[in-house]
Amino acid sequence: MALKPSIPKGTRDFSPAEVAKRNYIFTIIKTNFEKFGFQPIETPSFENSETLMGKYGDEGDRLIFKILNSGDYLAKADVSLMENKDSLKLTTQISEKALRYDLTVPFARYVVQHQNDIEFPFKRYQIQPVWRADRPQKGRFREFYQCDADVVGSNSLWQEIELVQLYDSVFSQLGLGGATIKINNRKILSGIAEVIGASDKLIDFTVALDKLDKIGADGVKKEMLEKGISETAIDKVQLLFNFSGTITEKIEKLAQLLADSEEGMRGVNELQFICDNVTTLGLQTAFLDLDVTLARGLNYYTGAIFEVTAPEGIAMGSIGGGGRYDDLTGIFGLKNMSGVGISFGLDRIAIVMEEVGLFPEAVLATSKALFLNFGDKEALYAMKAIVKLRQNGIKVELYPDNSKIDKQFKHADKRGIPFAVIVGESEMEREEFGLKNLATGEQQKVDFKTLVTLLQ
Repeated sequence: MALKPSIPKGTRDFSPAEVAKRNYIFTIIKTNFEKFGFQPIETPSFENSETLMGKYGDEGDRLIFKILNSGDYLAKADVSLMENKDSLKLTTQISEKALRYDLTVPFARYVVQHQNDIEFPFKRYQIQPVWRADRPQKGRFREFYQCDADVVGSNSLWQEIELVQLYDSVFSQLGLGGATIKINNRKILSGIAEVIGASDKLIDFTVALDKLDKIGADGVKKEMLEKGISETAIDKVQLLFNFSGTITEKIEKLAQLLADSEEGMRGVNELQFICDNVTTLGLQTAFLDLDVTLARGLNYYTGAIFEVTAPEGIAMGSIGGGGRYDDLTGIFGLKNMSGVGISFGLDRIAIVMEEVGLFPEAVLATSKALFLNFGDKEALYAMKAIVKLRQNGIKVELYPDNSKIDKQFKHADKRGIPFAVIVGESEMEREEFGLKNLATGEQQKVDFKTLVTLLQ
């Protein structure tokens, strides 16, 4: 008995209708990327393991899919490592490549590798799938697309301001009005860690703080204690767990808290500049908010940090995120190359738009009309018209088989095709076409010129 086919957990098949909806989102994001001056690049689906490992912190490294070496991958492996079941060291011997975890680190590798051919500042966008060995749940998959826009070669904070506007432009055009663009700054987090005497625990501190909305204040405190951050230090940041007010009020509170931290005050001043100018320029439908608990536990962010949440009332995690990384290319040998970028979570955006009903009916990639098949002679007459209609950019097709007409009508209905074109002997004699609106049942005889007009 044949096994029932299946796909790995955390992956999905997409129907024609779903692909059409995803392409609708892709098109809007791509159009906005190019409107803001970003250029497209592509990188391989897998990279050398050394390119990816160690760039995302311990948690990120555990989620990277490793690819076994070709052939007898155990032939050159250290026998003692296998006997001791030392999987971490053994992995480096049997796996030299890995599926990309995100698009940012491969982009940094690309910039370093092609630095002599790039005009800086370099604004690039990339829309490709990534893979993470995460636990699948609603809105979280093991294979998903990222849509990234990054600028490298500029320290200017005007780039951050433009990226906030880019988020606003995309979500407004998608109809997701009311999305919240959360902003923070890694220098502020460093300043807080300095003020409480836990600078050596910055990564542990930020990784735990980043989980506040998931595990709550008690969970964050517990994790900080487990990481060696003292109870006294945690008490000093108690106010961060209930940080409210306008952006201006929040910045004022941070300035007081971080008055003795040079690094922290640099972060405060950067946030002030970005938020003031975004407020002056205005946003279409999105909201900008300062969230001091926003940490995004990735090692490479050094300045502004972004995260976008869906409009109020929609239960979904972040639908976008990013930040500034001053030393990312440095890990590949190119120093002093600052960059900043954002990413759109396509899959989560699609889920939200489906739930709210934001996809236009015209999005479905279906034919505008189905020509019914009455036989080879009639089919040839129909095909001559089909060729000309397609040259006019109209999506039409011929039912391939000379089946019962009722079956052909049902096929058009199940496909969501709005019109049927009927070509029998009488239509051929008069050089006409019978056009039937399958939604209303209305039918009329038209010449070819009128057919083109009605189907456009």
